[in-house]
Amino acid sequence: MNGTILLVEDDENDVFFMKRAMKLAGMLNPVQVASDGREAIHYLGGTGKYSDRAQFPLPRLVLLDLKLPHVMGLDVLKWIREQRELKTLIVLVFTSSNLPQDISKAHFLGANSYLVKPSSAAELPEIVRTIKHYWLELNQSAPTPEYVESPARMANLVRGAVLVEAERGTEMAHHGG
Repeated sequence: MNGTILLVEDDENDVFFMKRAMKLAGMLNPVQVASDGREAIHYLGGTGKYSDRAQFPLPRLVLLDLKLPHVMGLDVLKWIREQRELKTLIVLVFTSSNLPQDISKAHFLGANSYLVKPSSAAELPEIVRTIKHYWLELNQSAPTPEYVESPARMANLVRGAVLVEAERGTEMAHHGG
């Protein structure tokens, strides 16, 4: 499936090995790299040199390291989730930290997934294959905020949710729940 991937990573070796793993895994998506948190925010916000969306399109998926210069990864994640047009963006934290507080905070701030970098670059292609298969092939992305926030569409979504809940209530009543 098409769509740009934004790799937010400050370590040049990690960038090299990730791009190599993507190629080995058959992930042919274009990759943009932001080497620090501030650059990631500028890219995603379309500011400065990133204002040309033809050259720097919004990504389909972000791979976000946590330990970054200028703006830390968790702060980038928080910023992403505060942006209306980025609320549904798939953000996978991909970091060397396996600290429970980092994992917990990343999920609390809205990470779609938290992955710990393997100790060996040889393991990367399999991880990338899994990311590609699940997030780019199987996963059904949420509609954009513009789609959901259209008054008519919102009314239909709410009506549909109410009907589903009503059906569940009826089903529970019939089964003694």
